[in-house]
Amino acid sequence: MTRQRRVILEELRKLDFHPTADEVYEIVRRRLPRISLSTVYRDLEVLCDYGEIQVLEIGCSKKHFDPETRSHYHARCSRCGRVENLPVEPFTYLERAFSDLCEYEITGHRMELIGLCPVCRQQKGQEEAPGG
Repeated sequence: MTRQRRVILEELRKLDFHPTADEVYEIVRRRLPRISLSTVYRDLEVLCDYGEIQVLEIGCSKKHFDPETRSHYHARCSRCGRVENLPVEPFTYLERAFSDLCEYEITGHRMELIGLCPVCRQQKGQEEAPGG
């Protein structure tokens, strides 16, 4: 575990959302001003390979990074792209139910709910208000 990877992991664990690599770069640069974007990309991939973080490639064009590696669900803002955890345990019965319905060996599942984050919801309300 290099110092740079340790800082990336520490910064990821402080966040309440799942940033893109570019966002991680901007955050980590506050502590490591000389770090390059390519180093951040490479170290994020290495941390994924080590099982320290997971990469989310859900319904959006950019990868997001999550320090929580246990199975869990996400919500994604359809306006700004913010991705965060949902506070609910995975529905493991879904895997059993679908195993009975198809010939696949189900090894897991992912769920993403799509909506507006609190900030975008508030902005939308202000835009829709008279004179807004």
